[in-house]
Amino acid sequence: MPLVVRPVPGSDRRDGVSPYAYPGARVGGEPLDPAGLDLAASGLVSAFVRDRLGEPATFAGGTDRSVVLVSDPSEPRKSRMSDRQQIRKNEAAGYAVERVEGPASSAEDLDGFLAVYTETMHAVSAAERYFFDSEYFATLLASPLSWLVTVRGPDGDVAASALAVRSDGFLHYYLSGTADDHRRRAPSKNLIVAANDLADELELPLNLGGGLSSGDGLEEFKRGFANRELPFRTHELICDPIAYAELSGARSAEGFFPLYRAPA
Repeated sequence: MPLVVRPVPGSDRRDGVSPYAYPGARVGGEPLDPAGLDLAASGLVSAFVRDRLGEPATFAGGTDRSVVLVSDPSEPRKSRMSDRQQIRKNEAAGYAVERVEGPASSAEDLDGFLAVYTETMHAVSAAERYFFDSEYFATLLASPLSWLVTVRGPDGDVAASALAVRSDGFLHYYLSGTADDHRRRAPSKNLIVAANDLADELELPLNLGGGLSSGDGLEEFKRGFANRELPFRTHELICDPIAYAELSGARSAEGFFPLYRAPA
């Protein structure tokens, strides 16, 4: 299981966190019991782990933080009438879908995706960590397990685009964006249908993700296309209890892990 190892601010110690989204852990047999592992041997103070979707889980136990919405091709597709109507209106107006395998994508494809993704991050006032440069996306698209799905507007410009990635038995609707000039037409609905079509061809469930917080508008939007839901589960592993207690001191922040990284 990959971990990003970071220095702990104000100390000479280090801790770990799984990469954003899903860890891609390779698991054999039953989930591991953290209590039975010698985590001190890692040299880390703690590790915050986002578990895999579905089974098998990486670790036993854990914290269910929210839900992940899934469109499973083994079950009937789900969509709202209002969404289907909007999708048909967009198609009639000249919106069209394109799909390209990551390694076959062009610099123009990448530029179009990056432009609408960045506009969307600004539109939702996303934190700085959600902004990525073209080099990051070019690295992802070099993988044969990636696809770029794009909706072009009637004039041929990029209205919406999404990066889909295959991993751990799922097709992940990883990152997406919609151009400001097209937002009122909601071409992202056409985008999700196209991603669903790809998932059907691959015979994989499509991971649509969840909302920023439980029950928010983003989660409600994705529920319109999901026919299953799975728990988004994390594990809060304390590898060195003594160092963890020393670093945390008297801080108090319910639900925040590791405690010593909680905002002052």
